[in-house]
Amino acid sequence: MFKKKYDFVAVGGATRDFMFYDSVGAFCRTPEDLTRQKNLCFEYGAKIEVEKTYLTFGGGAANAAVNFANLGFKAAVLVAAGDDENGLAIINNFKKRGVDTRLIETKSRQLTGFSFILTAGQEKEHVAFLHRGANNQLAAAEKTFKQLKTKWWYVASLSGANWPAILDRVFTAGGSVAWNPGGRQLHAGYGKLKKYLEKTEILALNKDEAIELVLSLPGKDASQINNTKYLLKTLKAVGPKTVLITSGRAGADAFDGKKYCHQRATSDPKKVVDTTGVGDCFDSTFVAALMKYPGDIKKALALAVKNASSLTTKVGAQNGMIKVI
Repeated sequence: MFKKKYDFVAVGGATRDFMFYDSVGAFCRTPEDLTRQKNLCFEYGAKIEVEKTYLTFGGGAANAAVNFANLGFKAAVLVAAGDDENGLAIINNFKKRGVDTRLIETKSRQLTGFSFILTAGQEKEHVAFLHRGANNQLAAAEKTFKQLKTKWWYVASLSGANWPAILDRVFTAGGSVAWNPGGRQLHAGYGKLKKYLEKTEILALNKDEAIELVLSLPGKDASQINNTKYLLKTLKAVGPKTVLITSGRAGADAFDGKKYCHQRATSDPKKVVDTTGVGDCFDSTFVAALMKYPGDIKKALALAVKNASSLTTKVGAQNGMIKVI
């Protein structure tokens, strides 16, 4: 049987993003809440005027696939979309950006996933309100995996109830796996994720996600839970060959069992207009760089921050990417 060959197949979600901006929201911290330490706050009962609105594209797998294609790799996306106007727009956007669409599942009588993304305050940080829609119906049937061969799988958030079956297929399909677990996976905890973590090539998390996962581990040291090196070392010990933790404006850190590397954030705050999708851009660039430069996590971090910094100068999760590899 002929198999379509790719460098990367991104698995997860795709959305139509409705973005709006205001300057009223305040950036506030709640350090006592370990998994929700930073917040955007608004006056209770207030009427907030929206300054600007945009219609863009997003979703973890979608953003990664677009980035891989932009970096010059042969990329496909395995996502689900509804048979509606937004679904057609998402597919056309992939085609325009050079992402293979033949693996996309179209779900009849289902709304395509969408999100309302609020960017607020001087820090230009955002909060996303998500409707998963057709993303919850992603099947990723076994026959799909028999039709393709890829060097890398990039697995983003999986929102449907059958996410364990999808992970089972990905982790037994052949090829290296880079994984950015979503909320459903993290809430399931280490006990449910153990067998996948042991087979993960690159585990990519933001710091809040890393804390949540480590808190589910047996024998964790709660007194060290905010220590990034402790998080890296602890997560590396449960299986992944390389662990990446991003910390927003505090930069990013990686550990491959031999060396720790830190990369400071380099974006100019005055040029930042939107941080939507910056994590997806950073993570997927890091993965792509390690594919091209195996073992060089320092170089991978530097290239990832360069691309992610460029992304923040444009509106939307898929605009502003540059070819850094």
